[in-house]
Amino acid sequence: MNRPESISALSIRLPQADRSLETYKLSAPKSFPEKASGPMNRIAFSAAHVVADPLADADPWLQAAIDWDKTIAYRERLWDLGLGVAEAMDTAQRGMGLDWPTSLELIRRSVGAAKARGDALVFSGAGTDHLAPEGARGIDDVIRAYEEQFAAIEAVGGRIILMASRALARVATSPGDYVKVYNRILGQAKEPVIIHWLGDMFDPALAGYWGTGDLDAAMDTAVSIINDNAAKVDGVKISLLDKDKEIAMRRRLDERVRMYTGDDFNYAELIAGDEQGHSHALLGIFDAIAPAASSALVSLAAGNLDAFHEALAPTVPLSRHIFRAPTRFYKTGVVFMAYLNGHQDHFTMVGGQESARSTLHLAELFRLADKAGLLRDPDLAVERMRFVLATRGVEA
Repeated sequence: MNRPESISALSIRLPQADRSLETYKLSAPKSFPEKASGPMNRIAFSAAHVVADPLADADPWLQAAIDWDKTIAYRERLWDLGLGVAEAMDTAQRGMGLDWPTSLELIRRSVGAAKARGDALVFSGAGTDHLAPEGARGIDDVIRAYEEQFAAIEAVGGRIILMASRALARVATSPGDYVKVYNRILGQAKEPVIIHWLGDMFDPALAGYWGTGDLDAAMDTAVSIINDNAAKVDGVKISLLDKDKEIAMRRRLDERVRMYTGDDFNYAELIAGDEQGHSHALLGIFDAIAPAASSALVSLAAGNLDAFHEALAPTVPLSRHIFRAPTRFYKTGVVFMAYLNGHQDHFTMVGGQESARSTLHLAELFRLADKAGLLRDPDLAVERMRFVLATRGVEA
């Protein structure tokens, strides 16, 4: 799609590291379909963000106020694009503003919306976040906490993503404690679950997960648990930002168990795969790049690997920027993309997390989103970028 001449000249002044302002000229947006244009041969989940209610009479640092209509509408968009929804995960600010009672309400509403469509895919996060890590006396407390969330999600008809537990990371004294907890919980699951191994770059409280700081030894424990319970495991998502670790683990999994890449740095090549297999996807970045992801996955299924990479390659620099250290603040960039693209009419986040990234970070995100062709309405994006810069003392 070619942009009219008046649009091609569109520009904005963006701040640079030396405190000067550069005149940045926008490029033409790409014409991605608003709905999936064909079948896909990979299962692809987007971990979806929540839309805050900016007019709620609540303290955003203490209470989660959600705009339910806009939040579910965003999930409808993801489903239209052929993506599944990974609900109430870290992208939804689970553990960073979204508490368990609000998470369960989100899950209930999302599962209901998915069932109304008939074919919509949604799995939901079950963890132990209603149990304060310092309140856990031992692994039995962790087991009870997991059981409570499993029961609540299954009661509303939800499928489960077994999330990593801060409480378990705190009280476990050996890999054997992880074996005991996971064997117990998986044995009770009504349907196969997705296990989520979230690295400490996403959540520092999860350092030493699986009972060791040695990633190779941790992988041994995780693979053993997963393969011993393969009938109860749909797949495993690892978020370590290390493609070689993911590939190594993928090749060790029971053939019944899928690998879902959580690598927001190397997703394109991991999804494309190699002669020994491929990864499916469960990615936070797919929230921000959903149209490009959908188009790429349809091309991959059609055997057009060049078109797959053509759609995804420009998104990788954007993703690496959004997920740069401290990685746990990536949610700010995801929501900022939704704001720039008109999917919500404000840049307010649960927990006040809109303040978690610098002005320079947001300016670079704007440049990279434009270069990837992901600003679907450049005029609107420029208007909104100018407004955010103005609130931060920059006249663009």
